[in-house]
Amino acid sequence: MRFSPAGDPGTPDHRSATRYLVWLAGRHPLLFTGAIVLAVVWMVAQALMPAAVGRAVDAGLTHRDQDALLGWGLALLGLGVLQAGAGILRHRCAVHNWLGAAYRTVQVTVEAANRLGAALPRRVAAGEVVAIGTADIEHIGSAIDITARGTGAVVAIVTVAVILLDASVPLGLVVVLGVPLLMGVVALLIRPLHRQQQAYREQEGRLTARAGDIVSGLRVVRGVGGEPLLSARYRAQSQALRADGLRVARVESLLEAAQILLPGAFLVLVTWLGARFALRGEISAGQLVAFYGYTAFLVSPLRNLTEAADKLTRGHVAARRVVRLLRLAPELVDPARPVALPAGPGELVDVRSGLVLRPGRFTALAATAPEDAAAIADRLGRYVDGDVTLHGVPLGDMALATVRERILVADNYAHLFTGPLRAELDPHDAADRATVEAALVAASATDIVDALPDGLDSRVAERGREFSGGQRQRLRLARALVADPETLVLVEPTSAVDAHTEARIADRLGAARRGRTTLVCTTSPLVLSRADQVVFVEDGKVVAEGPHEELLAAEPRYAATVSREED
Repeated sequence: MRFSPAGDPGTPDHRSATRYLVWLAGRHPLLFTGAIVLAVVWMVAQALMPAAVGRAVDAGLTHRDQDALLGWGLALLGLGVLQAGAGILRHRCAVHNWLGAAYRTVQVTVEAANRLGAALPRRVAAGEVVAIGTADIEHIGSAIDITARGTGAVVAIVTVAVILLDASVPLGLVVVLGVPLLMGVVALLIRPLHRQQQAYREQEGRLTARAGDIVSGLRVVRGVGGEPLLSARYRAQSQALRADGLRVARVESLLEAAQILLPGAFLVLVTWLGARFALRGEISAGQLVAFYGYTAFLVSPLRNLTEAADKLTRGHVAARRVVRLLRLAPELVDPARPVALPAGPGELVDVRSGLVLRPGRFTALAATAPEDAAAIADRLGRYVDGDVTLHGVPLGDMALATVRERILVADNYAHLFTGPLRAELDPHDAADRATVEAALVAASATDIVDALPDGLDSRVAERGREFSGGQRQRLRLARALVADPETLVLVEPTSAVDAHTEARIADRLGAARRGRTTLVCTTSPLVLSRADQVVFVEDGKVVAEGPHEELLAAEPRYAATVSREED
C-alpha cells in the first residue's frame, strides 16, 4: 500500500481520526453496508415481535379466533426465523469488519514505519508504535463493529416509538423524548472519559518505551550498578499510570452503571404508564402485553446505543494515535522523476569527504573520529541527504528503492528478530543453503549455528538475546553477506569479537566479496591490512590513501589512529 493524496480509496485519510475511521469503513463497503442492513433487519424483527404477540392476544385469545391466533403465531415464528438468520449473518459481517479494521491498521502502521525508515526512532517513541499494535487495534475494530448495531438500535427505537405513538400518544412521547434525554446523560460521562483515555494512552506509550529501553540496555545498566535507580523510577511511573488507570476506570464504571440504571429506570416508567392506561381502558389487554414486550426489548437497543458511544469514543482516541503516526513525513522522499541507473557496478563518490569507491574493490576506511565514518556511511546509503553520486548520478535523483537495492549499509544498530535463524539470515528467502553456509563461514559464525539444537532451523528469541554481543555481530555480518548487494558498507563489523575471530573474518571477507564493491569502516589493523585500498579520514575529509603498510610508514596521523586500536 502506498500513501497518496486523500480521496484515493486505497489510501488512508489521515487528516483526522474521524476521517481515518470513515476510510476504514469504506475499505469493504459491501460488508460494512451489509452489516448495517442486517443489523437493522435483526433489530426491527425483534421490535415487531411484541406487536405480533399483542395482536395474537387481542385477535386470537380475546375474540377466541383460532385462525387469527394461528396466523399471528406463524407471523411470530417468521419474525423469529428472520431475526435469527439476520443475527447470524450480521455477526459474521461484524467479525470480518472488526478484523479488517484492526489488521488494516496494523498494515498502515507498518507501512508508515517503513516509510519513515531510519528516521522512525527519532520521530516517535517505540512505545507508541507498540501500543497501536497491542491495544489500539482492538478499540478501532470495535468502533467499526459497533456502527452496525448502533444503527440497528436507532432504527428499532424509532420503530417502537411509531408503534407506541399509534397506540398511545403519551407513551409514544415518553419514548421519543426519553431516549434523547438518556443519550444526553451518557454524553456527559463520555466527554471526561474521552479526555482521560487520551491522557492515559499517551502516558502508557511513554512507559512502554521506557520499559523497552530498560530491557534493551539491562546488561549495561547492571554493569554500572544503575538497576535499583531505574527500577525505582519505573515503579514510580508505573504507579502513576496505575492511578490514572483507576481514574479512567472510575468514569468507565459510571458509564457501565448508566447503561443498566438509566434504561432500566426508563423501562419501569414505560411499564408503569402502560399498566395505568390499561386499567383505565385506554389500551387493550393485547396492547398491554405488547407494552411489556417493548419494555423488555428496549433494554437491548438502549444498551447498544450507550455501548456505541463508549466504543466510538475509545476508537476515536485510538485512531488519533494512528493519525499522528501517519501524519509524520519522511525525511527523504523520492524525486518526482527518478533517474534510471546503468546496469552493473559503478564508482560511488562522496563529494563532501572526497571518498571514491571504485567498483569491485575491497576498501577500508579509517577515521580519527568514529562519528565521521558513521556520517560517511549514512550519506553513502542515503540515510541522510548528501552530495553522493553513483555512476555519476546523484543519489538524490534516484528512487530510494533503487538506492536500497544497490547499496546496503550494515551497522551494529541492526536488530535480530524472532523466528527461525534461516529466515533471519535470509529474510527474502532468495539464497540457497550453500550461500547461507558460505556467509556463515566468512563471518566466522558456524560455531554459533553448530551450538544450536536445530541448527539453522532453531528459533531466534527477540533481538537475539540468547546470543552474546559478539555472536549477534557475526550473525548480522552473515546476514549482510547473504544479501550480496552490489555495494556493501560495513560499519565496525568486528568491534565486539576477539582478536582470533577478527583475524579469521578479515582473512575471509575479501574472498566472500570478490568482484563486489565493499567498504569497511574500521580502525582494526587486522582488517585494514587485508584491504585492497585504505582511505584515511580526518575531520570528515580524506587526507590519505594507499595500502595499509604504506600509510603506516608515510602518515603519522594514520599510524597514531591504528596504534590506539592496537593498544
